[in-house]
Amino acid sequence: MKTNKIYVALFLMIFMAWSCTTQDSLSNKSFKTALTTNVQELTTAMEAISATPGYQVLSISNTTTASSSPSLVKSSITAFDSTYSSILLSDIAGVYEYKANHYKRGGMSLLRFFTKTGDSSLMVVRLPEEKVKRPGNLLHFAPGDTALVNNYVVTLSNYQYKFNHYQGWNYQMASNINIKNVNAGNLNIQSSNSKQNGYKYASGFEFADGYKATCNYATGDTAVATYAISNGTKTLYEEKYTAIKTAQDNRHREREYSLTIGDVQIVRTQGHGMNSLDSAKVYVAGVLQLNAKVEIVDMTDSTSTASTEDLDNCVMNHKRELKITFDDGTSSTISQLLGTSVDTIRNLFASLRQASFSTAIIDRIAWDIYTNKE
Repeated sequence: MKTNKIYVALFLMIFMAWSCTTQDSLSNKSFKTALTTNVQELTTAMEAISATPGYQVLSISNTTTASSSPSLVKSSITAFDSTYSSILLSDIAGVYEYKANHYKRGGMSLLRFFTKTGDSSLMVVRLPEEKVKRPGNLLHFAPGDTALVNNYVVTLSNYQYKFNHYQGWNYQMASNINIKNVNAGNLNIQSSNSKQNGYKYASGFEFADGYKATCNYATGDTAVATYAISNGTKTLYEEKYTAIKTAQDNRHREREYSLTIGDVQIVRTQGHGMNSLDSAKVYVAGVLQLNAKVEIVDMTDSTSTASTEDLDNCVMNHKRELKITFDDGTSSTISQLLGTSVDTIRNLFASLRQASFSTAIIDRIAWDIYTNKE
């Protein structure tokens, strides 16, 4: 009996050693395959996203002048007045239809080209798709404008803009965009700025086919930038950069950086020294890859004075590159692996980081309604 117990114990030890070795070998060997598979899934997703009406909406540049933005308009509030003014959805609710205006003189109020045609608890703005695709023509009359159809519809379910010339602002907007009776998706934006809390910006676009892109950015003592693309509950892409302002030199220093593509995650954290960083670690489905090597290369000058733009060192804004060496000795960069889809992703996030043309129209109409009531 004693001999049998020895054999059983010996068998279990051999099995556990073999199992651990095999598991470790498989996890390391699967890194290149896993990353390649996840990149292909991300590429397929970006091809689908780029073909949607929602992506076309986001890619439209706003060519109106910066001074037309409500947050930049000079108000009558004195510099040291602590009272906040506000524009709420209830103040601008209604149905507004674009109407060609042939008058070439007069003020530049956008309401010259939009007529309130109905009441609603929401704000509904209808205008021709042709005017959206060519933003510079919105305030210019052409003979064919009278034949245009208002087939581009923006519906706001939330709008809050609270501002003070000296204290800052707080802005929220939630909208749905429909083009030619086809749902293009939902655009949500939140932004705020104050001396106490710094600048914060968050935007997201839910595409009609289930994909979602989000962008978050915040300054302050802790600066955080996050870019993510998901399909339902599954994360296809996420890049996150976190930096902390140090008391020694009053500059932000990187604390943590991570890049996630599917179930592959690359993470670099702060080292033991004040300005040191640990080597990047690679995980596949939560399993550390012992033989994988990742070199993170910053494309910007780290010795330059920190600014708002310097607090966002990511691949998505051309400020960082990742050089990966797989366990089989081959190597590649993230940009090379992503191929042409990296440009699509960058364009998508660049659009989410700034106000779209549709948002600019809403803000200008809201501001014109507000000033006309003053």
